[in-house]
This record gives sequence, structure tokens and C-alpha cells, in this order.
Amino acid sequence: MTRLGRRLRAERPAGALSGTKLSVLGHLYRLGPSTPGAIAAAERHQPQSLSRTFAELQAAGLISRRPGERDRRAAVLTITPAGREALVRDMADRDAWLAQALDIFTQAEVDLLRIAAGLLESLADRPVGLRGLAGGTDLGAVLEQPA
Repeated sequence: MTRLGRRLRAERPAGALSGTKLSVLGHLYRLGPSTPGAIAAAERHQPQSLSRTFAELQAAGLISRRPGERDRRAAVLTITPAGREALVRDMADRDAWLAQALDIFTQAEVDLLRIAAGLLESLADRPVGLRGLAGGTDLGAVLEQPA
């Protein structure tokens, strides 16, 4: 998976947004307006480490910042139309490469990859600190089994 991630990043054009900026835009695109703290927690960062990223995205017009409705001191970040466009453009570059790369697989293999991707996404979304798998499954043993 690490190699695939590197390959997908390599398909991005020169001067593309950083992975951290894309993560922030992706979070706001998928989940809607969020506080900096909520984004940092979801992306497994400290809020302070994303302050510069938020400022740069705002300066570029890709996100907007407004005071919170309940607590005017708290900021709420929202993706702008330009931010959505930048995110979609970045995804399109990677999707084009991926679509071409998937041509070597049968439809059944592509379907299996979709299922596996969904499972991996669910795994990545698990809350931090949970130990063990449902039913006592030993994931290490599962991954070591021949295909």
C-alpha cells in the first residue's frame, strides 16, 4: 500500500498541493465545515502543526474561516469553490493513472479491489486506542497467508 501511495503521489503534477493540504481539503469536502481541532484530530495531527497549512489554504482562497456560531472565539473552516476545484483536479490526475493501471485486471479483480479498498478505509477510520479485532482474528496471520 505504501508503494501504491507513493506512485499515486508521483502522478500528481509539479506544483500540486501538498499531501497535508489535500488531506485538509478532503476532510472539509467529505465532512463539511469543521473546526481546526476537529480536522487535526481526524487527520492525526496536533492543531498547532496544521496552523500554517490552514493559513496557506486560506491565503490561497481554498478555504474560508469564520467565527463559530456558539463560541465566536472558535474558528470554523469551510472549503471554498476554488478549494473544491483544486481537490477535484488533483483527484482527476490520480484517477486517470489509476484507471489506466486497472486495465490489466479482470472485472472480478477490480470488484475485489473495490471491496478491499472499502475494508482498508474502514480500518483506517477505526478510533485510536482500540485493540484487537472482532472475533479475535489475528490480522498478522491473515496477511501472511498465501493468496
